[in-house]
Amino acid sequence: MAKSTDVRPIGAALFLHRIQTRVPLKFGTEVLTSVQVAHVEIDVVDRGGRRARGQGETPLNVQWAWPASTPHAARLEAMVDLCAKLTAEWAALEEYGHPIELGHTFDRDRLEPMRPADMPRLAALVCNSAFDLALHDAYGQLHGVDVYDTYSARWMSRDLASFFEDDPAVDRFRGLYPSSFLTPRAQTPTTLAVWHLVGGLDPLDSTDLSGTEPDDGHPVLLADWIRRDGLRCLKIKLRGTDPAWDYERLVRVGHIAIDCGVRHLSADFNCTVRDPAVVEATLDRLRQDQPAIASRLLYVEQPFPYDLVQDRHDVRALAGRAPLFLDESAHDWRHVRLGHSLGWNGVALKTCKTQGGALLSLCWARVHGMQIMVQDLTNPMLAIIPHVRLAAHAGTIMGVECNAAQFYPDGSLEEARVHPRLYARRDGVVDLSSIGGPGFGYRAAEIGRRWLAPVRACGR
Repeated sequence: MAKSTDVRPIGAALFLHRIQTRVPLKFGTEVLTSVQVAHVEIDVVDRGGRRARGQGETPLNVQWAWPASTPHAARLEAMVDLCAKLTAEWAALEEYGHPIELGHTFDRDRLEPMRPADMPRLAALVCNSAFDLALHDAYGQLHGVDVYDTYSARWMSRDLASFFEDDPAVDRFRGLYPSSFLTPRAQTPTTLAVWHLVGGLDPLDSTDLSGTEPDDGHPVLLADWIRRDGLRCLKIKLRGTDPAWDYERLVRVGHIAIDCGVRHLSADFNCTVRDPAVVEATLDRLRQDQPAIASRLLYVEQPFPYDLVQDRHDVRALAGRAPLFLDESAHDWRHVRLGHSLGWNGVALKTCKTQGGALLSLCWARVHGMQIMVQDLTNPMLAIIPHVRLAAHAGTIMGVECNAAQFYPDGSLEEARVHPRLYARRDGVVDLSSIGGPGFGYRAAEIGRRWLAPVRACGR
């Protein structure tokens, strides 16, 4: 049923901004030293002719979204090219609706046909996510409301059952909306426990120093990070292909964590493990030989390759040892459903897979008893705001991961002037209290970041 609050896009613009990392960050077999951030602005109109503009940002992290032997430059060029095509496609959209409804239809009818044959769905979702975020922001801007207040029957024409219509459990969603599974805005926390990423190339103590580390006033060694930021949660990047190295890394980080009062650890095996027994053996050895470290292990993040359809591991035994969270494989709620059938008991959500997609995955996971985490894509600038807001409303297993402060701390200086405690982790938390106003609460006009000419702009 049509609503007077429905909108449709009438213009879109794409901007790109490159940020260099202060230290390298390894993803699988590749290393990230810089990233292109896609900044998107979308103009919308409602049925009464009122107009507004929204903004969305996503780092085009090629190494994470599209692992391949193809040269990095070629993959990045393909993702930028898809972003440019999406600019025109979003600007030409004729349908009216709520952003979740429009985004769901766009993904099915337009994004998939546009995706190059050799590009993974995850990379296409990353490209589309900045547009989807901008649409949600524009909707809130137009109506002068926080976008999280619009995920209900008052604003949406379709209940959740209409999105899950081919799911055997569809009847469990009838009459329900995303708001049924989100923490109400008045009850969301203003601070979240923050997770620090211990990269596979990060020096842990002085014996790891090479002499090439940056001297820019920010910490280098893990204990210094923990002390400065008051950290209580560490995510440990592992290789996944070298069990001996992985175990030693877990133990080394674990002992530093214990000495510094860290309460929670998670293990990320970098999507390179081929046999669940490898991870099981590592966890069993840790539990037997290092019980104090094992007791701090809150969950294990996706150890296996991205293609869940191709690599269907029964992970019930592993998930019984520690909560096992889908991440790269959780492209959408259907992939979450497949993971659940294989024994996964948690899902890590990311706004870089679209805001609407993350919300639908959250709802499906909640109904089926899965635990929730919100993971970072090293989000700088405006990209961090929808990310932490999703975590605040999702009710995660523990806080939120935010590591842009580690890898490009100077990339968000303009935003940090308006949101100082969001971009600087202190006392083990990120502070969301400065976020406010319509849309995602960016306060973009106060930030005042100036953009050069767009890579592409389309309108009517």
